[in-house]
Amino acid sequence: MARTAEGAAGAAGGRARGSASEARRVAIFGGSFNPPHVAHVLAATYAISVAPIDEVLVVPVYRHPFSKELAPFEHRLAMCQLALGWLPSVSVSAVERDLGGESLTLRTLEHLAAAHPGWAMRLLVGADVLTDLPRWHRFDRIEQLAPPIVLGRSGFAATAAERLDAAADPRPLLRPADVLLPQISSSEIRRAFAAGDLEAVRQRVPRAVLDYALAHGLYGSGA
Repeated sequence: MARTAEGAAGAAGGRARGSASEARRVAIFGGSFNPPHVAHVLAATYAISVAPIDEVLVVPVYRHPFSKELAPFEHRLAMCQLALGWLPSVSVSAVERDLGGESLTLRTLEHLAAAHPGWAMRLLVGADVLTDLPRWHRFDRIEQLAPPIVLGRSGFAATAAERLDAAADPRPLLRPADVLLPQISSSEIRRAFAAGDLEAVRQRVPRAVLDYALAHGLYGSGA
């Protein structure tokens, strides 16, 4: 059964506060999830299975700082629950909606660190985001709060990801050579929806996400 966003996080935070020496290791997995797709599921599954972490917290963006057009937040949150919320040790959070305004990774991490002082956070990212890092607000501080775990992605050079991971932690948790996520693009999925190419969509998103998007007429699919 999928856990509620704040219920899972609250329980985790309560357990973590019991002892500073028993910090709960939480990987923060943020993104637009517009829509969530199979590569997102694989990333969360691989991280929770291999990395020394206790939980993956999926955090959909509320309002994107780079002015991307997004499906309504409540729909993306619901699709994240369908795609990821059922996985063991994975929960979905609406924290960026609760914070309101433009979503900034640093603000979210600072809020989570203050709300859950017993958490030892990591930031779960794919190698495809590396080109965006110069645009991230105060990435030096982000690295301090939640050193990145970088997952390789097909079509993106591993060397840059290795440099980032090594800079964040002398003992990187995951190396790009360990795993390459399939090169699935949410924008391609949206175009396939709009073109009525449901077979292409079906190969890239969980079945429950496809059904939800169709039922709510998202991405020009029609209800």
